Amino acid sequence: MTYEEIVAKVRDIIYDNDLSVLKDYPNHIAVQVNITGEGEGAFYIELKDGEVYIEPYEYYDRDCKFIVSGENFIKICDGSLGAVKAFTVGKLKIEGSIDKALEFSKIVESVKPSSKKKK
Repeated sequence: MTYEEIVAKVRDIIYDNDLSVLKDYPNHIAVQVNITGEGEGAFYIELKDGEVYIEPYEYYDRDCKFIVSGENFIKICDGSLGAVKAFTVGKLKIEGSIDKALEFSKIVESVKPSSKKKK
């Protein structure tokens, strides 16, 4: 899978979910995701003012950085691999704030699949 395909897949997974749980989210989190191996590259996910932004750029004012393969990050986003488990077994490395990384993983786990259908 290419870098562009990984970013697109992550966007599809996240934006196809019911993000209403974030509308009252009072904090700001910026997570840079560094993909290793196939599709290597960096992008960021930012939670700000109840919105989610996913952009194919490095985010220098980030709270934490996830270092992970594209395949494993997609699994984290789709719920088939928990971020804590991925970290525990060495599939995910975290730099920066562990508290923000845990907060981010809890948010990812709390987002439920939307009832809307894919186009």
